[in-house]
Amino acid sequence: MKMAIGKPIVRTDAATKATGRARYVDDFYRPGALVAKCFRSTIAHGRVKHVDVQAAQALSGVIAVFTYDDVPSIPFSTAGHPLNLDPKHEDVADRLILTRDIRFYGDEIAVVVAENEAMAEKALRLIRVEYEVYEPLMTPEQVLWRSAREIHKGSGNIVGEHAFECGGDVRQAFQEADCLIESDYQTRMVQHCQLENHAVIAHMKDGDRITLITSTQIPQIVRRIVGKALNIPWHQIQVIKPHVGGGFGNKQDAVLEPLAAFLTMKLGGRAVRISLCREESFACTRNRHPFHIHITSGVKRDGTLTANRISAVSITGGYASHGHAVAAAGSAKACPLYPRAATSFEGCTVYANMPVAGAMRAYGSPQIIYAMECNMEDAARKIGMDSVLFRLKNVAVEGDINPHSGKGISSCGMRECLIRGKEWIQWDEKKATYAEHKYGRIRKGLGVACFSYGSGTYPVCVEIAGTRLVLNPDGSIGLQVGAVEIGQGSDTVAVQMASETIGVPCHRIQLASTHDTDFLPFDTGAYASRQAYVLSNALSRASLEFKSKILHYSSQITNIPQVELDIRDGIVVRTGQADGEVISLSEVARNAYYHKERGAQITTDISHKTTTNAACFGCTFVDVTVDIPLCRVHINGIVNVHDSGVILNPVLARGQVEGGIAMGIGAALFEELQVDRDTGYVYNRSFSDYKIPTALDIPNLGCEFVETFEPTSGYGNKALGEPTVISPPPAIRNAVLDATGVAINELPLTPQVLFKHFRLAGLA
Repeated sequence: MKMAIGKPIVRTDAATKATGRARYVDDFYRPGALVAKCFRSTIAHGRVKHVDVQAAQALSGVIAVFTYDDVPSIPFSTAGHPLNLDPKHEDVADRLILTRDIRFYGDEIAVVVAENEAMAEKALRLIRVEYEVYEPLMTPEQVLWRSAREIHKGSGNIVGEHAFECGGDVRQAFQEADCLIESDYQTRMVQHCQLENHAVIAHMKDGDRITLITSTQIPQIVRRIVGKALNIPWHQIQVIKPHVGGGFGNKQDAVLEPLAAFLTMKLGGRAVRISLCREESFACTRNRHPFHIHITSGVKRDGTLTANRISAVSITGGYASHGHAVAAAGSAKACPLYPRAATSFEGCTVYANMPVAGAMRAYGSPQIIYAMECNMEDAARKIGMDSVLFRLKNVAVEGDINPHSGKGISSCGMRECLIRGKEWIQWDEKKATYAEHKYGRIRKGLGVACFSYGSGTYPVCVEIAGTRLVLNPDGSIGLQVGAVEIGQGSDTVAVQMASETIGVPCHRIQLASTHDTDFLPFDTGAYASRQAYVLSNALSRASLEFKSKILHYSSQITNIPQVELDIRDGIVVRTGQADGEVISLSEVARNAYYHKERGAQITTDISHKTTTNAACFGCTFVDVTVDIPLCRVHINGIVNVHDSGVILNPVLARGQVEGGIAMGIGAALFEELQVDRDTGYVYNRSFSDYKIPTALDIPNLGCEFVETFEPTSGYGNKALGEPTVISPPPAIRNAVLDATGVAINELPLTPQVLFKHFRLAGLA
């Protein structure tokens, strides 16, 4: 009988957040703390010839003004990846705390530190800068032109290149195909739009130790990045992560922390706060990489997919951030979806004088799989085959080999997901009905798209998780994990895992959401849908060991052999007896702590490295109405169906899915960060101008799970949080194609884009 796994346990932080008691970074602000504001470039490409800060420094209430001349000239990487011992695979170190060389509109040139925000803002307006202005390079064609100025010296404007071939001989597979489907696809730059903007408070204590209170997904990695940027030992840096108001990958970069640490060091350890406004968050933090993708697929007349050839160019903006890795990751995670087709991939990520792109929910997969699933739809239509049947014929099944990794797919419910989604949307019935209404101004259509995704980053990066369990003196259990809670509910499922294995009710397990690198076990952070998967192996091992220690000590107290004891509902019981209560955990704890001769604190501390990466699968089905004269798409119904292994908490899982669908609808229909091609200025840098879906745009969201058991996980679970966002955009595009007969291969499908394509097709 399940103790906690699979049950809708209330979030551990629910009451704290609902009552407003949850503390975020800005809640740690103290009277007397200084405020720092960055002076940002007003050009996209160039070099600072001279900066005049005298008037700003002379302003009453201004403590200090620092420029690029004052900071260490140590290049560092901001990307939140674990340290790689192979120098060839390390993150690109192309960032300085403040810069003289301008690479995007909003680059940090100087910083003002003042007694309050108003004074800091006033001081910024007094700084004068003289620039040497270069032509902004905004497109792949511009940056790769042989005479183009290098944005970073020695780079050739290329951040990274990636190529592989897997699943067989691609050339031979194309020769076996009866027809080829070839198209270009384009995705745009979009913003994370997390609720809480970036914020950090820095101060010093105990002499030379720096404390950073920061809204981050990667506390341990921030520690390393700051140490590198300032050339100080990592142990001198303490990173505290309080509650986080969302990240979605935007906080998988060390955007503010090196600067904040530098400022407190220069100001004698005084507390300094940096808190970005929404405009800065939009234009000057991180965004999703825009991709240009070309795909050629080979298909037999019976619907067998033989080959895929994919080439992609992505734009990382002014700095590398995650750009060297995102195209490779997206392509690799797509490989398990159609594993019996031969696949080749070539990817190139380039610098440009654009806002910096970084990690964003699903990390390259939304772009790559958007193009793949649009191409699969086009292939099914070309051979006259139903879209669902085409996918059922080609998608992965359990026992297939992941062609990229060469490892077996140990759990896969992809076919069941398609069948379940087809039933939910009433595919066959609606297809027949909608086929009769393809010529009016209002048309309806159905779309489907699939996805695959990984659980973590192994073997590219190390996957390590730590956990600590303590039997408290009152018999409750203290749980500490390195996993980083950022609103996704990882703390809650950690408690459920421990409860399940130890046999103790969830309410008897205490876990604090505040993360402190000085005290908590090591974990690399919240990203890559890794946390529950990687943590499951560490927590399963630790819980089993911890339970064994409790039972061993209980055996000493009761003189009952350990093999005859178990823990049920927080009570040590004798197995095989209906009423077998032996001793409570509170009695065990009191004896262990306070017996004069026997016992000691019962505790377990385990760190575990996971060397597997389970693929999850799923699909989206969508029903749309297209108003051709108004160039508007209305979603009548949409469902995501997931194989994410065992569902640890159905309420949390549904929340992740519904949020992912909403984000996917935004990427499909509304969202695009609009950048002036001549100046690099971001036009829509607030919610006044950046359109995200509202309650009026979101229909009732369907959510279904096909539960498989993933044997490489401690509790049968695998990735869930990120892949929910992948398949809605191509499913919506495919539904618009079904309704109108017009294949639109760019996102978002705004009225302007729809009008352009409808007009070319003779519909508008």
